[in-house]
Amino acid sequence: MKEHHTKNKGDLGVLKAQLDLYEKGYLILTPHTEHSPFDLVAYKDRNFLRVQVKYRASRNGKIAVPFMTCWTDRNGTHTQDYDKNEIDVMCVYCPDTDKCYYIDPNDCSKTFVLRLVPSKNNQKTGVNLAEDYLSIPDKRLSVGSNPTSSVSRSIMGRDT
Repeated sequence: MKEHHTKNKGDLGVLKAQLDLYEKGYLILTPHTEHSPFDLVAYKDRNFLRVQVKYRASRNGKIAVPFMTCWTDRNGTHTQDYDKNEIDVMCVYCPDTDKCYYIDPNDCSKTFVLRLVPSKNNQKTGVNLAEDYLSIPDKRLSVGSNPTSSVSRSIMGRDT
Protein backbone atom coordinates (compact mmCIF):
# COMPACT_ATOMS: atom_id res chain seq x y z
CA MET A 1 0.00 0.00 0.00
CA LYS A 2 1.33 3.42 -0.95
CA GLU A 3 1.96 5.61 2.09
CA HIS A 4 0.47 9.10 2.11
CA HIS A 5 2.58 10.98 4.67
CA THR A 6 0.30 14.01 5.03
CA LYS A 7 -2.76 11.81 5.51
CA ASN A 8 -0.94 9.77 8.18
CA LYS A 9 -0.09 12.94 10.11
CA GLY A 10 -3.70 14.09 9.91
CA ASP A 11 -4.95 10.72 11.12
CA LEU A 12 -2.52 10.84 14.07
CA GLY A 13 -3.72 14.35 14.94
CA VAL A 14 -7.35 13.21 14.96
CA LEU A 15 -6.52 10.19 17.15
CA LYS A 16 -4.60 12.35 19.63
CA ALA A 17 -7.50 14.84 19.70
CA GLN A 18 -9.98 12.02 20.35
CA LEU A 19 -7.86 10.73 23.23
CA ASP A 20 -7.40 14.20 24.74
CA LEU A 21 -11.10 15.03 24.46
CA TYR A 22 -12.03 11.64 25.93
CA GLU A 23 -9.71 12.30 28.89
CA LYS A 24 -11.48 15.66 29.32
CA GLY A 25 -14.79 13.79 29.66
CA TYR A 26 -16.22 14.20 26.16
CA LEU A 27 -18.08 11.58 24.15
CA ILE A 28 -16.53 11.49 20.68
CA LEU A 29 -18.64 11.28 17.52
CA THR A 30 -17.06 10.85 14.10
CA PRO A 31 -18.53 11.72 10.71
CA HIS A 32 -18.84 8.96 8.12
CA THR A 33 -17.08 11.02 5.48
CA GLU A 34 -13.80 12.84 5.06
CA HIS A 35 -15.62 15.66 3.33
CA SER A 36 -17.43 17.14 6.33
CA PRO A 37 -16.33 20.62 7.43
CA PHE A 38 -15.13 19.18 10.76
CA ASP A 39 -13.17 16.10 11.81
CA LEU A 40 -15.22 15.08 14.83
CA VAL A 41 -17.93 16.15 17.24
CA ALA A 42 -17.35 16.28 21.00
CA TYR A 43 -20.38 15.94 23.29
CA LYS A 44 -20.54 16.76 27.00
CA ASP A 45 -23.19 18.15 29.34
CA ARG A 46 -25.84 18.32 26.58
CA ASN A 47 -23.50 20.38 24.41
CA PHE A 48 -22.03 19.51 21.01
CA LEU A 49 -18.78 20.96 19.65
CA ARG A 50 -17.76 20.56 16.01
CA VAL A 51 -13.99 20.10 16.09
CA GLN A 52 -11.56 20.66 13.23
CA VAL A 53 -8.17 19.04 13.92
CA LYS A 54 -4.78 20.11 12.61
CA TYR A 55 -1.39 18.42 13.00
CA ARG A 56 1.26 21.11 13.28
CA ALA A 57 4.93 20.73 14.18
CA SER A 58 6.68 23.58 15.95
CA ARG A 59 9.36 25.76 14.40
CA ASN A 60 11.56 28.16 16.33
CA GLY A 61 9.44 27.82 19.46
CA LYS A 62 6.17 28.58 17.64
CA ILE A 63 3.25 26.63 16.21
CA ALA A 64 1.80 28.43 13.19
CA VAL A 65 -1.79 27.38 12.53
CA PRO A 66 -3.15 28.44 9.14
CA PHE A 67 -6.91 28.86 9.28
CA MET A 68 -7.41 27.13 5.95
CA THR A 69 -7.65 23.73 4.40
CA CYS A 70 -5.50 22.51 1.55
CA TRP A 71 -6.00 19.62 -0.84
CA THR A 72 -4.67 18.35 -4.13
CA ASP A 73 -6.53 16.79 -7.00
CA ARG A 74 -6.01 16.33 -10.73
CA ASN A 75 -6.52 20.09 -11.20
CA GLY A 76 -3.68 21.02 -8.83
CA THR A 77 -3.40 22.26 -5.26
CA HIS A 78 -6.26 24.20 -3.71
CA THR A 79 -6.62 26.18 -0.49
CA GLN A 80 -9.74 27.52 1.14
CA ASP A 81 -10.32 29.39 4.39
CA TYR A 82 -12.36 27.54 6.99
CA ASP A 83 -15.94 28.72 7.40
CA LYS A 84 -16.14 29.88 11.01
CA ASN A 85 -19.85 29.01 11.03
CA GLU A 86 -19.10 25.32 10.39
CA ILE A 87 -16.67 24.62 13.25
CA ASP A 88 -16.79 25.47 16.93
CA VAL A 89 -13.21 24.79 17.94
CA MET A 90 -9.88 24.17 16.23
CA CYS A 91 -7.80 21.48 17.91
CA VAL A 92 -4.10 21.61 17.10
CA TYR A 93 -1.99 18.54 17.85
CA CYS A 94 1.74 19.26 18.07
CA PRO A 95 3.98 16.16 17.92
CA ASP A 96 6.89 18.07 19.48
CA THR A 97 4.98 18.60 22.73
CA ASP A 98 2.56 15.66 22.31
CA LYS A 99 -0.26 18.00 23.37
CA CYS A 100 -3.51 19.29 21.93
CA TYR A 101 -4.24 23.02 21.90
CA TYR A 102 -7.75 24.42 21.46
CA ILE A 103 -8.46 27.65 19.61
CA ASP A 104 -11.74 29.50 19.17
CA PRO A 105 -12.12 30.01 15.39
CA ASN A 106 -13.44 33.52 16.04
CA ASP A 107 -9.97 34.41 17.36
CA CYS A 108 -8.34 33.38 14.06
CA SER A 109 -7.55 35.33 10.97
CA LYS A 110 -5.35 33.79 8.26
CA THR A 111 -2.78 32.31 10.66
CA PHE A 112 -2.87 31.91 14.44
CA VAL A 113 0.50 31.56 16.19
CA LEU A 114 0.97 29.70 19.46
CA ARG A 115 4.25 30.31 21.27
CA LEU A 116 5.90 27.45 23.13
CA VAL A 117 8.49 29.81 24.64
CA PRO A 118 8.19 33.48 25.61
CA SER A 119 9.28 36.02 23.02
CA LYS A 120 12.92 37.11 23.23
CA ASN A 121 11.96 40.73 23.92
CA ASN A 122 9.44 39.64 26.61
CA GLN A 123 6.53 41.05 24.63
CA LYS A 124 3.21 40.14 26.27
CA THR A 125 0.62 41.95 24.11
CA GLY A 126 -0.62 39.90 21.20
CA VAL A 127 1.37 36.84 22.27
CA ASN A 128 -0.54 33.54 22.47
CA LEU A 129 1.29 31.22 24.86
CA ALA A 130 0.48 27.63 23.94
CA GLU A 131 0.04 26.66 27.61
CA ASP A 132 -3.01 28.99 27.73
CA TYR A 133 -4.75 26.90 25.04
CA LEU A 134 -4.79 23.45 26.66
CA SER A 135 -8.49 23.59 27.53
CA ILE A 136 -11.59 23.91 25.38
CA PRO A 137 -12.81 27.49 24.87
CA ASP A 138 -16.12 28.00 26.67
CA LYS A 139 -18.60 27.65 23.81
CA ARG A 140 -21.95 26.49 25.03
CA LEU A 141 -23.99 24.96 22.22
CA SER A 142 -26.88 23.52 24.13
CA VAL A 143 -29.26 21.64 21.90
CA GLY A 144 -31.16 19.83 24.63
CA SER A 145 -33.42 22.76 25.38
CA ASN A 146 -34.26 23.70 21.79
CA PRO A 147 -34.10 20.81 19.31
CA THR A 148 -34.92 23.12 16.40
CA SER A 149 -31.97 25.44 16.96
CA SER A 150 -29.66 26.04 14.00
CA VAL A 151 -26.81 24.27 15.81
CA SER A 152 -28.98 21.24 16.46
CA ARG A 153 -30.15 21.15 12.85
CA SER A 154 -26.61 21.42 11.47
CA ILE A 155 -25.24 18.72 13.78
CA MET A 156 -28.17 16.41 13.26
CA GLY A 157 -27.98 16.87 9.48
CA ARG A 158 -31.31 18.65 9.21
CA ASP A 159 -31.31 22.01 7.52
CA THR A 160 -34.89 23.21 7.96
